[in-house]
Amino acid sequence: MSNAQFEIQLIASLVAVACAIPGTFLVLRKMAMISDAISHSILPGIVIGFFITHDLNSPLLILLAAITGIITVILVEYIQKTGLVKEDTAIGLVFPALFSIGVIMIAKNANDVHLDVDAVLLGELAFAPFDRLLITGIDFGPKSLWIIGCILLITLILLFTFFKELKVSTFDAGLAASLGFSPVVIHYGLMSIASVTTVGAFDAVGAILVVALMIAPAAAAYLITKDLKKMLILASCFGVFSAIAGYWVAHWLDASIAGSITTVLGLLFLMVYFFAPNKGIIAVLYREKQQRIEVSLLTFLLHLRNHDEESERHVNHLNEHINWQKVRSKTVLDLAIKNNMIVINNDLVSLTEKGKDFTTQAIDYIITNDDKEIEYMKEDFFLFRG
Repeated sequence: MSNAQFEIQLIASLVAVACAIPGTFLVLRKMAMISDAISHSILPGIVIGFFITHDLNSPLLILLAAITGIITVILVEYIQKTGLVKEDTAIGLVFPALFSIGVIMIAKNANDVHLDVDAVLLGELAFAPFDRLLITGIDFGPKSLWIIGCILLITLILLFTFFKELKVSTFDAGLAASLGFSPVVIHYGLMSIASVTTVGAFDAVGAILVVALMIAPAAAAYLITKDLKKMLILASCFGVFSAIAGYWVAHWLDASIAGSITTVLGLLFLMVYFFAPNKGIIAVLYREKQQRIEVSLLTFLLHLRNHDEESERHVNHLNEHINWQKVRSKTVLDLAIKNNMIVINNDLVSLTEKGKDFTTQAIDYIITNDDKEIEYMKEDFFLFRG
């Protein structure tokens, strides 16, 4: 592996972690699409900064772009608070307008400058190692590495310093206000970090990958854990993994690095979406199947409780009386036996004392509809082993 390849992967990994931290809070605050708005609408700030300094590497570009990002958030919230449109509509109104202004400014005044829309949208990590930071003739490495490294360091310092405030304001803004925290200040501070991170990553990875790195790892982590600290760590790990794996996919396919990383992010999220232990599609479908069988078991036990006739309790006729398929009848019958709810003598099914006790409490639950009792019932009387 060459030095350039290592630098590309290092830059991509730092961008991934820097994006994952604010991205996690954006996902938790249900503001994922605001990252897309910021990543596009900061273009006018970059253009204005270039017109003032005539230098694409000037820190003023980052400052003005961050201010433009905050203006975007303010405009979105102002339109939303009118009550006439929802947040997604407000975002759809604000960022295309600001982005279009930036495109027009480039087209009219900067056609002969290397500040094109393709570079802004797509970026190109492969070129990052060639833009070096030289001080008195000494090579300190790629500029992008220093820019995103400084942004990540500032983000980490702010995260550790204001973690409690961020956590409380994210989950309960009212509680944060009562404790003396200002949810508004914290909110705009978070938006400022998201804006600065987006601008810092612009030159290296482009707007599309910034959005993907902010949202996909955080969304995947959200499906796995509810613990904020674990979510931040998982999101960062997912981002770094996708950055490195995406680079080697691009190397193998001779394709766009940013496009390959975004594709890996999509595949990673899809895997988590299907196979997450609690919130994944497969886990949800399995849990729904369990619940259907639980309901069937309860129906079966209540049927036995309400019928003393032998014909109603005969094994061979249960599916006829309860109107079930034979496979379903056998599944429920086996489950009831495993949980010691019934006994079978001479092909006649009878409730055990445990089964009678369970159905008594189930009837009480149906009458009172006291939700908190159902979980205790399942713990005391029922163990699913289907």
